[in-house]
Amino acid sequence: MDKNGALLRGQRLAPKQAQNFPKTQETTTISYSRPKILQKSWAEIQQATDQHARPILCPPRERSLQWNTGYAEVRNAQKSHYNEDQAVCCELKLLQKESDQEEWVFLCSRNEEFDLKGYYWALFDGRCGPDAALLASKYLHCCIIDQLEAALEGVMNALPPMHLHGYAYQSDPQFVAEKQISAEQVVTGALEKAFLHCDKLIGERQISRNQQGGCTALVVLSLQEKLYMANAGDCRAIIVQKNTISHVTSESTPEHERQRIQYMAFLNPALLGDEFPRYEFPRRLKHKDMGQKVLYRDHFMTGWGYKTVEKDDLKYPLVHGQGKQTQLMGTLGVSRGFGDHLLKVYDTNLHIKPFLSCVPQVTIFDFANQKVEENDVLVMATDGLWDVFSNEEVAYIVRSFLSDKRRKPCRFAKLAQHLLRQARGMQISCEWTREDGTLASYDEISVFVIPLHKQTHSRETS
Repeated sequence: MDKNGALLRGQRLAPKQAQNFPKTQETTTISYSRPKILQKSWAEIQQATDQHARPILCPPRERSLQWNTGYAEVRNAQKSHYNEDQAVCCELKLLQKESDQEEWVFLCSRNEEFDLKGYYWALFDGRCGPDAALLASKYLHCCIIDQLEAALEGVMNALPPMHLHGYAYQSDPQFVAEKQISAEQVVTGALEKAFLHCDKLIGERQISRNQQGGCTALVVLSLQEKLYMANAGDCRAIIVQKNTISHVTSESTPEHERQRIQYMAFLNPALLGDEFPRYEFPRRLKHKDMGQKVLYRDHFMTGWGYKTVEKDDLKYPLVHGQGKQTQLMGTLGVSRGFGDHLLKVYDTNLHIKPFLSCVPQVTIFDFANQKVEENDVLVMATDGLWDVFSNEEVAYIVRSFLSDKRRKPCRFAKLAQHLLRQARGMQISCEWTREDGTLASYDEISVFVIPLHKQTHSRETS
């Protein structure tokens, strides 16, 4: 392992070691760092900490990323001491596991034989410190490869055999056929389980060190001619093609997941203590509303009904606000993500975590069913970009930039930087302002621009 607790290239862990991975001395001393894909020295990283200049960081041109992906990042404007975003971009190599020799294998070992290859991009947006995002950037890909390898026969779109390497699997091929279980469903299940396991690892570390903090997670996995976009939080990925914007990932916010959150409160009212009602109202109720009929929604309702206001309805709402201002229990603006195992509502003993799911929502893009052209890209970014740009505005910038033939060399790397410049804007007096005079993003911004056209992956060079 290196000094930050990361697996070195080609290094393996025995099963018992893997189970105890988050408890080793190395992982309890993880230090702050920026993504390895930047290939920056510590001195260069230190220069980028200037929250007044907010320089844009990107990988060196001579070290192009897989698929000729473009990446760029910029730190926040005095919002926090650290850049709390993290990013990972690497190749997956999956090995078939035998029952008596399960191992964790680091993804980037290029000198191993492998049964299946894929690619992995991930963005993590931290809150209350960088630790959770750093841990997720080191653990999640290990968890994903562990789960994919455990189900590799299903991932490779073959009915699970009754015997493999002398081990009898319980899967019934007839059952699989009857239920029409596809390789897509197996990969989706592996991603869901990997996110859950990664959150458990982060939780063990946070609890043992009495540590706060969390992060959102957005993963794009390329496997067998499909892109799996797994999102837990308010990062976003969109596919921009010539005339369409498609496969927008679902954002996990309290507003979007109001029914799931209310249903948990319905099943276990003790989670609310005496602090919150589970009902949603169009506005915060006041004492003068007592006894009046007002609109409301419960967990089973997509429409609205009427109820008579009671004393408990005057408490602070479980989900309150609108748009980016919506909060869960008045504390958190997202409803999915990693960490926050010790986070409590201010001045109470109520934990947020039961309502905060770590399981991602998965969207699938199938190359076989889509016509992909040269300038088609997937843009994935943390919420610092989406705070100031709509999907349509990003698509317009992407199409305009890529249509300029003069920008063809390194165009996806340049596009990622261009998107950041547009969102960060320029500092005028004490404010960061966009070209149209509106406020720019004060948050961290991290962006991947991933070309989808196959020939672009191998043809374009830096």
